[in-house]
Amino acid sequence: MANFYLDTPELKHHLNHPLMKRIVELKERNYADKEIYDYAPVDFEDAMDSYDKILEIVGEICGDIIAPNAEDVDHEGPQVINNRVKYASGTAQNLKAVVDAGLMGVAMPRRFGGLNFPVVPYIMAADMVSRSDAGFENLWGLQDCAETLYEFGNEDQKKQYITRVCGGETMSMDLTEPDAGSDLQAVMLKASYSEKDECWYLNGVKRFITNGDADIHLVLARSEEGTHDGRGLSMFIYDKKNGGVNVRRIENKMGIKGSPTCELVFKNAKAELCGDRKLGLIKYVMALMNGARLGIAAQAVGLSQAAYNEALTYAKDRKQFGKAIVEFPAIYEILSLMKAKLDASRTLLYENARFVDIYKSLDDISKERKLTPEERTEQKTFLKLADSFTPLAKGMGSEFANQNAYDCIQIHGGSGFMKDYACERIYRDARITSIYEGTTQLQVVAAIRYVTNGAYLARIKEYQVMPVAPGFEGLRNRLKNMTEKYETAVEKIISSKDQELLDFMARRLVEMAAYTVMGYLLVQDASKCDSFAESAQVFVRYAEGEIDKHALFINKFDKDELAYYRK
Repeated sequence: MANFYLDTPELKHHLNHPLMKRIVELKERNYADKEIYDYAPVDFEDAMDSYDKILEIVGEICGDIIAPNAEDVDHEGPQVINNRVKYASGTAQNLKAVVDAGLMGVAMPRRFGGLNFPVVPYIMAADMVSRSDAGFENLWGLQDCAETLYEFGNEDQKKQYITRVCGGETMSMDLTEPDAGSDLQAVMLKASYSEKDECWYLNGVKRFITNGDADIHLVLARSEEGTHDGRGLSMFIYDKKNGGVNVRRIENKMGIKGSPTCELVFKNAKAELCGDRKLGLIKYVMALMNGARLGIAAQAVGLSQAAYNEALTYAKDRKQFGKAIVEFPAIYEILSLMKAKLDASRTLLYENARFVDIYKSLDDISKERKLTPEERTEQKTFLKLADSFTPLAKGMGSEFANQNAYDCIQIHGGSGFMKDYACERIYRDARITSIYEGTTQLQVVAAIRYVTNGAYLARIKEYQVMPVAPGFEGLRNRLKNMTEKYETAVEKIISSKDQELLDFMARRLVEMAAYTVMGYLLVQDASKCDSFAESAQVFVRYAEGEIDKHALFINKFDKDELAYYRK
């Protein structure tokens, strides 16, 4: 029996991070639930033991059910029958397994039927599910939408819908349209209020909707007649039981084929307003997207793990010229860098998840009572950290997933180009991670302000003074040198006061920050756990080369050279 939690000790390392003490303390509110629910933890150790046991269940389901079904799901895919989606048979089995195990709505409060999971163990579950089948993660992971309902819905909506999600019903977020992809201000699906019926009706078309035939939808629609920007958009809840939405078709995608990506037609679909009018895009979708981006970062890490595992297994088994190909420098170099990128993207993911955990818990507490001055400071600190690290985790994690999937096929050689091996599916599945929920280019747009306002440099300086184990001083000195090159490059671009030049160099500056951050985090991991030592050594050297490359380009670049790049 395979278990994707027990066979990946890196997960337990991240679960046992010192910040978990504070995270659990905030999430459990002094363990008040123990008086109401017999499965609620009584103290920190009990809570951690509970996460560990549930993650072991997730790991078992991933290893024994979801992963074995992945190839058949990829071939069969979902279908549209009479305007409704029929999942592939393996997808239906997967869904039944996670519902039967009580793994829907795990991050929701116990009063709605959830397990009150913090973000960190929830993202670990997403990491494992993605390794098993990235397409199924898109269905299971959309329970994230319940978080938006919890944050912005009224009490009746929470009781009605979140309880259903925890009971096993699925969700979708219906944002994009044929003419509104990354530019969601262009959304035109019409929401009209009926005074007679005292409800809203939705009319129009949505496209590229993941799990578009879900039970409960969060829909971005134009509620203010005559408007054409984000200020005219509101968020609505649509219940499939009420009818009015048909699936026109399922997109024929390159990868994640088990996840039905639908075009939906809304025709007088009854809906109810979620939160306040006019805040659909400005407030609610931004919150929804940040959660979704963290989820895609986890999906990317899971795919990186799958790619590395497949490559390593093949390299050990495949023999050429009388020995296993893993013994050739050309191959073990690729494998070592794959593992380093995997560990680097994972450590960035869980650092980000911890930041999200703390600020979200304090935000939730603030709805129950007034925060102390110290808590308000803590909330603002971790909110800024979460906002700055999310585009790094999503952007770099998805790029590394694509690189690892590419290298996995390369190690397989010609065999990797055939459908006989899982690496071909992993390669196709990974490609979307750097596109949806905001392309890598949009992650750079989100991240660059933390370069220019000094937020990344300030955090890097905090990592710089953290103690490291004997033997890693050399790596820390390399990282200090990388930090100086990053700081010099930023200063050169900012001092030019040229917005076009800043936009042009943004990707390089953001990558320099990300490589440095991941390097420091990996050295911290290696200082506490020997299994990260090789990845820390390999990654810092790789990152050093990338930073040198970007620094050289920036230092030698003259803004007049932009003319060569314009088309």
